[in-house]
Amino acid sequence: MTDSVIPLSELTGTYTIDPTHSRIGFFARHAMITKVRGAFNEFTGTITLDGDNPGKSSAHVSIRADSIDTRNDQRDGHLRTNDFLDAPNFPTLEFVSTGAEQLSPSTYRLTGNLTIKGVARPISLEFEYTGAARDPYGNLRVGFEGTQVVSRKDYGMTWNATLETGGVLVSDKVTLEFEISAVKNP
Repeated sequence: MTDSVIPLSELTGTYTIDPTHSRIGFFARHAMITKVRGAFNEFTGTITLDGDNPGKSSAHVSIRADSIDTRNDQRDGHLRTNDFLDAPNFPTLEFVSTGAEQLSPSTYRLTGNLTIKGVARPISLEFEYTGAARDPYGNLRVGFEGTQVVSRKDYGMTWNATLETGGVLVSDKVTLEFEISAVKNP
């Protein structure tokens, strides 16, 4: 039963991100003509919602770098090397929020630090609150979706190849995609 009209103010509490019903993905331009999409298959996270004072809400997400999946083993192997994520030396990507604000009844902004390859940079993530529901097991779930563009060069990922026709093989800009389902802790 979906009850997406539940106001966020009634959902105060701590939630655990459900990785089997969530997606943390990305896309980047390949050869300047198309998008290559991928996702991380292993991640954990918590969200603490304060419905009465959204500015006190927070989030922490930890993503396993070696769980990157673009549906191409050779590309995934390259993305795990020092040219990109350097998964052997930096096994996780982390987001830790430092602030939150409500922009509209269904839109929120989390500010925080995104750490990739040991480099922490401040970012702002806008999320749409997509609703709340009780699942068949009685768990209260909340949903959020959002995207954010980051520069991979900001995190030391500068590898590229120049194309014969001009341009480069991999765009600097990467769009992060978040589709989050989180379950309220007892």
